[in-house]
Amino acid sequence: MTADADSRRRAAHGTPGKLKTALASAAGTCVENYDFIAYGTAAALYFDDVFFPEFDPVVGTLLSFATLGVGFLMRPIGGALGGYLGDRFGRKPVLVAALLVMGVATMLIGFLPTYQQVGILAPILLLLIRIIQGLAFGAEWGGAVTMAFEHAPWRRRGLFASIPQAGNPLGIALANIAFLASVALDGDWAWRVPFLASSVLIVVGLVVRLKLSESPEFEESRDQGTLVKNPLTSVIRNDWRNILRIIALRVVESCAYYLTATYLLAYVTGRDAGDRPAALTALVAASLLAVGVTVFAGWLTDRVGRRRVYLTACLLAIGFGIPMFLLANAATQVSLLLAMGIGIGVIHALLTGTQGAWFAELFRANTRTSGASIGYQVAASIAGFAPFVAVLLENEFGWGGPASFYLFVASIGIVGVLATQETWSAARRAEVEAFIATDPQQGAGDR
Repeated sequence: MTADADSRRRAAHGTPGKLKTALASAAGTCVENYDFIAYGTAAALYFDDVFFPEFDPVVGTLLSFATLGVGFLMRPIGGALGGYLGDRFGRKPVLVAALLVMGVATMLIGFLPTYQQVGILAPILLLLIRIIQGLAFGAEWGGAVTMAFEHAPWRRRGLFASIPQAGNPLGIALANIAFLASVALDGDWAWRVPFLASSVLIVVGLVVRLKLSESPEFEESRDQGTLVKNPLTSVIRNDWRNILRIIALRVVESCAYYLTATYLLAYVTGRDAGDRPAALTALVAASLLAVGVTVFAGWLTDRVGRRRVYLTACLLAIGFGIPMFLLANAATQVSLLLAMGIGIGVIHALLTGTQGAWFAELFRANTRTSGASIGYQVAASIAGFAPFVAVLLENEFGWGGPASFYLFVASIGIVGVLATQETWSAARRAEVEAFIATDPQQGAGDR
């Protein structure tokens, strides 16, 4: 049997360790999102008073969200660096290094002195750690999703690539559970404990990832001598259109999430601090719902294609923009559960569950991590300032300003869907099924 036939058979059925790889990737994305989102929750609930107490409350909130945004600004740099290293030297070492750096940075936040203790040095140290977090988080995503995608069988790549994506809401849920559990603690412990607790998740994530095998498609590219000397410049030169498409597709998902989970959390608790437990509970419930919906979305894309699921989610976002804020204004436990459950548990999950396979399929194996990472993280750097913009719009126009912003980013997502090709069409699915039907080992590794 030729090397090409062996490669096609492996791609058709996946590797023996495909499920372990997907779950290990998910474990890492869970930890990374716990660490990154813990900052967003702390910024919404505590950091304006802890690190910026000398300012007007609105200015303090803006500064708190601005430091949140700085981490996002660093994510494209981290994505470019992680993508380059992943395409040149392998996906696995990047995954391990990114998780380690992120974990150390997050624990350091738990040890930071406050403004009352050291003055202006406190927000400066916070900013520096946020920069490190942004670099590590940017390097993480491309390798995690690419590993799961490249180990998976053709006809189930949507499902397997969605498993690392499901680690995102799981990490978000765990971070907010930690804040919900610590809300009754005295003083600074209410925000320090969730950051210090991440050390447990980091150890688990590292142990699991160190046992992974390298991506088979990377190894094939290396063995065949088809690795690109500079995958970063190559993908920008040859695939810049797909990078722009990913940015448009990703802006709706990322901005919509932070407008819901971070800005809406601050909006509700800013009106009445007593609503903090109810808002956090709603966010946790929505995140747990999103774990299952994310995997369902990946499974669904294997059957109906990637574009159809993504377009449906964008249309739902347009229809939900105004009702979400009406529910938030009601500020009851039920209304907050509905606002975050639909916004995060359904709409956001449908988007993220589709992204893994769709974004990976837009690029060749030797530039895949670079291309997907750049587009993904550039959009994230834009979305990082969504809560900041939402606060400005609220001060100028009331809740209608942030609601209109939500509708605007949903419209950008629809443009992205219409501009991006379907990578898993009915014709492609039929081609794969025909190949597997003629294979004497059909289905052997695809179960």
